[in-house]
Amino acid sequence: MAAETRTPPSAWIDAGLLALAAGGPGAVRVEALAKALGVTKGSFYGHFSDRGALLEEMLATWERLSTGELIASVEHGGGDARAKIRRAGILTGDRVLSVDLAIRDWSRRDPEVAERLRRVDNQLMDYLRSLMREIFTDDDEVEARCLLAFSLLVGKHFMAADHGGRSRDEVTELAGSLILGGGHGRDG
Repeated sequence: MAAETRTPPSAWIDAGLLALAAGGPGAVRVEALAKALGVTKGSFYGHFSDRGALLEEMLATWERLSTGELIASVEHGGGDARAKIRRAGILTGDRVLSVDLAIRDWSRRDPEVAERLRRVDNQLMDYLRSLMREIFTDDDEVEARCLLAFSLLVGKHFMAADHGGRSRDEVTELAGSLILGGGHGRDG
């Protein structure tokens, strides 16, 4: 008889993040996650003391993916600052967007989650500033362009507007080009 394979903590965390993205923090329920994973609730308690411990690990995983791992992936890809900024936007959307949006919503009701979100956003803005400073020399312009870029990344997912026959992706690419071009930068 084969030994029973334990469900690793990462599987619970991943399932929790999927549930969070789909239905908010209330959807992260041990029984529902166990059913989704095809295991008993008892296996949960082999890794986590309670639901709160799982939520904390989920937030820590999201934070790691959204900051250190994202920045490392962007840097690994090389290129100039504009290429890195574009890649960061693409990777953010591909890797953590649905979870990120759920956490932003959750942060409106939970001060601890709001503080973690502030920490993540500050790390991302600091990285974005460092890249923008390679393109533009004026500190006010750098800050404004960073705010516009970050707002575009997050805000476009909350808009339902049509774009005059253009796709959302086409308009986002145009907006990104405007944010990264022109002005009185070093090479703009």
